Order: sequence, then structure tokens, then C-alpha cells
Amino acid sequence: MAEEIRAEMVANVWKVVASAGDTVSEGDTLVILESMKMEIPVIAESDGIVQQLAVNEGDVVQDGDLIAVIG
Repeated sequence: MAEEIRAEMVANVWKVVASAGDTVSEGDTLVILESMKMEIPVIAESDGIVQQLAVNEGDVVQDGDLIAVIG
């Protein structure tokens, strides 16, 4: 079953670390968000393959926006 990773706050996408097709393990960083001068890593919550990366560097995400899908 695919796992959707969603933003938990309004933030800027500072750096995209993973790419679609990458194999990731639980705890791997997918994207780094920036909010109020703090860097917040978005991590994989399970092992799998990144099926979709829905953000690009410089994007602004809102609470609940899709960041990635891991299958």
C-alpha cells in the first residue's frame, strides 16, 4: 500500500533530497523544508520506493499538501 507524506505546516521547500524511483529506508530524509529560519527534514516513515515527488525546490507548501508517495 502506498504511503502519502504530507506537509505538517506552511513552509518553503528548501532542498529536495530524494527523487522518484529512489529506494528509501525508514528515517531517510526526502525533502528539507524551511520555516521561520528553521530547517525541518521530512523523513520516510517506512521502507519503499519513491513513486512520486510532488514538490520542487522553492515551492511553498501548505499544511496537508502532498510532498511524496512511497510504495
